[in-house]
Amino acid sequence: MTKILAYCVREDEQPFIDQWSKEHGVQVDSTPKELHDDTVAMAKDYDGIDFKQRTVVTQSPEFYKKLSSYGIIQMCARSAGIDTVNLKWAKENNIRVTNVPSYSPEAVAELALTQALQLIRRIPQFNDRLSHNNYVVLGLRASELTELTVGIIGVGRIGGTLARIFHALGATVIGNDLRAPREDMRGIMTYVSKEELYRRADIISMHVWGGDDNYHLIETSAFAQMKPTAYFINDSRGPVVDTQSLINALNNQQIAGAALDVVEDETQIFNQKFEGPTPVDHYNQLKQMTNVLLTPHIAFFTDHAVKNMVMQSLDDTLTIISGGRSEHEF
Repeated sequence: MTKILAYCVREDEQPFIDQWSKEHGVQVDSTPKELHDDTVAMAKDYDGIDFKQRTVVTQSPEFYKKLSSYGIIQMCARSAGIDTVNLKWAKENNIRVTNVPSYSPEAVAELALTQALQLIRRIPQFNDRLSHNNYVVLGLRASELTELTVGIIGVGRIGGTLARIFHALGATVIGNDLRAPREDMRGIMTYVSKEELYRRADIISMHVWGGDDNYHLIETSAFAQMKPTAYFINDSRGPVVDTQSLINALNNQQIAGAALDVVEDETQIFNQKFEGPTPVDHYNQLKQMTNVLLTPHIAFFTDHAVKNMVMQSLDDTLTIISGGRSEHEF
């Protein structure tokens, strides 16, 4: 029987893995451990591997040589991001890498909408007042979406979905992307330069790819160009934003507030519990700000999205080890 090993499996993923295994007549074994140098040997005697994690797989090309020596010809990620994999080393060892590029654009876009609405309605500040038994509303009057301009940086599947949602709700939507303007965005969103987007947008939402090219894409000079009344949202990858520059912009009132589902060094925090402060100082600082909304990388976390991530990655695994080719290969 064909055998697949799934790494870093959460308990909520297991029912979908079991369903796929039964439907395809393929043995899929699960481990909660991440795929790293100290766990790669677990892949011996398996035909394929499936994984999902937020930390880099390895810092050594020997890792990929080991996988190849075990007969593994693919690494299928249960996620859109594959920044944990060294594609060059994988290719040198004839290992094909896939992702799940579109598990649910709606899931991420809906969180961005939720964050935007909470920010403009000053919900974090009202919650802070309520926690101090303060029910005064003065000073926290909100705007309405029909008055506002939403700027989307990264107009891919998620950014495009978000643009449609905000347009339907009556906001003016502008966007920026390195790729050519999408024809299906005509009448929904206007493409502008980053500089114009920073200058005009009341809400700025990040939906770009992670990786070296976008490292600290948003930093001091970007925040300096934004409106002091603007709200900033990042649901893409933590390193896309220079966190200290964001903290400075908030402290200096260069922007009005922020919502972050991802943050630099998040792997030291998310999916863990702490009795006191977290081990990441900039996260502790953000937690103290009443105009900041934080969530622990949950944009993808819906039933529909989790099922799609599991099913598509296992489909790709089986396709490749059976001699086929996936359209999701890099």
